[in-house]
Amino acid sequence: MPNVRKPEWLRIGKVQREEIRQVQKLMRELHLHTVCEESMCPNIGKCFVNKTATFLVMGNVCTRNCKFCDIATGRPQPLDPMEPKHIVEAAKKLNLEHVVVTSVTRDDLTDGGAAHFAEITRKLREYKEDLIIELLIPDMKGKVESIKTIIEAKPNIINHNVEVVPRLYKKVTPQANYEISLKVLKMVKEYSKKILTKSGIMVGLGETKEEVIQVLKDLRKVDCDILTIGQYLKPPSSNLEIEEYVHPDTFKEYEKIGYELGFKFVASAPFVRSSFNAKEADFLLATEV
Repeated sequence: MPNVRKPEWLRIGKVQREEIRQVQKLMRELHLHTVCEESMCPNIGKCFVNKTATFLVMGNVCTRNCKFCDIATGRPQPLDPMEPKHIVEAAKKLNLEHVVVTSVTRDDLTDGGAAHFAEITRKLREYKEDLIIELLIPDMKGKVESIKTIIEAKPNIINHNVEVVPRLYKKVTPQANYEISLKVLKMVKEYSKKILTKSGIMVGLGETKEEVIQVLKDLRKVDCDILTIGQYLKPPSSNLEIEEYVHPDTFKEYEKIGYELGFKFVASAPFVRSSFNAKEADFLLATEV
C-alpha cells in the first residue's frame, strides 16, 4: 500500500476540550451516542464547542462491516424505546435549531429501523415545530415501505450517502449497493418534493476525477439537492489505506462542477463530513414550496 505523508494543509486546529467534555457528559447522562465519537470524526472539537452533535441512534453496533468506518460490527442490542425521548431532552438542553439524527445499519430489523427514525422525528416536531430535522439514513435495503415510513414522518432533510465511486464499493463498502443508494434518494423526491435530499462521497481512495464527476451527475439525475465531498481519513481500526490526500484546489473544482450541475448547496473540502456544518444549508428550506 502507498506510504502517503499527511500534507501541511491537512491539520485540525486547536479545540477547547472542556466544551467537548460537557457535551460528552450530557450524552452519557441520557444514554445517547454520537456519530462524532463512534466514527472518530475529525470535526468533533468544532461541533462540540458549538454544542452540536449528530445523534447516533439504535445502538453503537452495526450489522455491516464498511472498511472506512470505526463503528463496531456485530449483533446489536434491542432498540431502546426511551431513545426518542432522550433525543428530545438533549435537543432542549443544547438549545438546538438543527438536529441531525443518524444510525448504525440495522439489517437485523425487518424495517431497518424506519419506524424508530419516524418516532424520533415526530417527538422532535412535537417539542419544537420549526426545528430543522435532518435524518442521515442507511439504505434500508431499498425497501419501499421502510423509506415511505421515514418520508411520512416529514423530516426537513433526508440524507443518504453514496460514500464512494461505484468501482470501489466491493473494496470499501461491500454490503452496500450503488444503485440501491440512488434508488433511496430518488424515492424521497418521488414521494415528497418538499423534503430536501442530500448525499456525500469520500475521496482519496484511488478514484479518478472522471469517476467523481460521474457520481455527481448520477446524483443530479435523481434530483439530489445537497452534496458533500470530503477526504477519507483512516480510522485506527481500519486496514483501508489512504491512496491520496486530495488537494484543496481539487475540492474547489468539484464544488464548482457541483453547482454547474445544479446542486442547490455544495460543501467540498478535506474535512467536510455529511453532517458537519449541516445548518449552513438551512436557507434552502425557505425556498422550498
